[in-house]
Amino acid sequence: MRAENRHPGTTAWRIDKAHLASETELAGYTDTDSVLSGEPFGLHLSSELGAVTVRAYRLGHYGGSGAREVWVSGKVAVTRQPGPRTDALHTVRCDWPESLRIRTTGWPEGSYLLRLQAGARARYVPMVVRSRTTAGRLVLVSAVATHQAYNQWGGYSLYKGPDKQAGRASAVSFERPYDRNGAPLVLAYEQGPILMAESLDAPDLDLAYVTSWDLHREPDLLAGARGVVSPGHDEYWTVPMRRHVEAARDAGTNLAFLGANAVYWRARFSGDGRLLTCYKSRTGDPVHGDETTVQWRQAPRPDPENSLTGMLYEAFPAEADLVVHDPGFFLLAGTGARRGDRYAGLVGTEIDRAYPLPGTPANVQVVAHSPVPQFQRSDTHSDMTYYSTTGGAGVFSVGSMAWTAGLRGARARKRIDERAATFAQTLTRNLFRAMAEGPMGRTHAAHGNLSSIGASPSTRSGTGGPVSPG
Repeated sequence: MRAENRHPGTTAWRIDKAHLASETELAGYTDTDSVLSGEPFGLHLSSELGAVTVRAYRLGHYGGSGAREVWVSGKVAVTRQPGPRTDALHTVRCDWPESLRIRTTGWPEGSYLLRLQAGARARYVPMVVRSRTTAGRLVLVSAVATHQAYNQWGGYSLYKGPDKQAGRASAVSFERPYDRNGAPLVLAYEQGPILMAESLDAPDLDLAYVTSWDLHREPDLLAGARGVVSPGHDEYWTVPMRRHVEAARDAGTNLAFLGANAVYWRARFSGDGRLLTCYKSRTGDPVHGDETTVQWRQAPRPDPENSLTGMLYEAFPAEADLVVHDPGFFLLAGTGARRGDRYAGLVGTEIDRAYPLPGTPANVQVVAHSPVPQFQRSDTHSDMTYYSTTGGAGVFSVGSMAWTAGLRGARARKRIDERAATFAQTLTRNLFRAMAEGPMGRTHAAHGNLSSIGASPSTRSGTGGPVSPG
């Protein structure tokens, strides 16, 4: 990607609030979440504002501009399409005709924003040009399952309906646009790691791009990968996703979780990947067994996330400073961090915590241990952890959703100042370089120190819920 980022970039991809079209004025969705370079995909559009021009921007560093224009359409005649249909599971689907068939010949692998423009108004549609192979590369994951789970376009998400009386959806369809600006979670939780990774000029650092759907459907996708990077919010995982990532880790592939609340809900993809199901109920889900859609820590097949991420999801909402616990940790090189140093605003929204419970790796190393006040609950902590495996992999977890905002710079999130952003950026540069060099655990074995924080085995301090016995 070093040669790619030498191309001139542009800031024209950005949409300010004054020019953001509403969800009914202008909207679009693609017929797939990822393609190989050269493959076509369909774009389905609705516009109350007349003809639409589509520009494809690839996210990257590009001298700090953040993206490069790779393709532009002519003016596409588009009209307002009928409203979506909603079924008994509150699944919202659109049946819009294909407005444009886009060929990706010559498009480099990467994460893209399609910028829809009609008059003075604009919106985004996300797309990934995925990698044919990940061998020898650092893999950046786009968490499309989580994106869709939170998508409220058309009235229903996996969290709520259009009003207090309406229930939430039990299954959500990719056959609809995304809400808000059209790509809210890409920009909030994935843009920062992408820009950071693509800014690095390291000879061993070659990047690959995939989605959570690609991880689900391709058992050997991660064969030979140097590392896998989970973004700031990667909450919904299917059983195949988890097993494929675990197999890669056990074979020596490094893992990094740059957020919190990862691998919290067990979900199911449909055979074509266009429907994500999560009943969030053992009794409500008609499927009983390994793929019942409950929290990963719950019965009938409890498999808590700590055996993969090193921690358990702890709490929402959260807001605190990151506090260093182990300043000798190898990824802190160059930060100047000392024990007890605080970095403003890097702990927030949702957090993870290390617990002395079954599944937690025996050698888990607590790097940061940050006190977090809670409203009407006892105070808790957000942890940053690292563990290594017998196969040589190193697994690093930041334990905070606010981390990726720090990668975008000071003021990308409230309270993150220049000092905190520099700390997050320096550590993450060290992380990506170390992951790209090979199995981190072979040169940097974890030094277990969980007992040093006096952690309780009780999860009652958090909002993540109890862990069912195995």
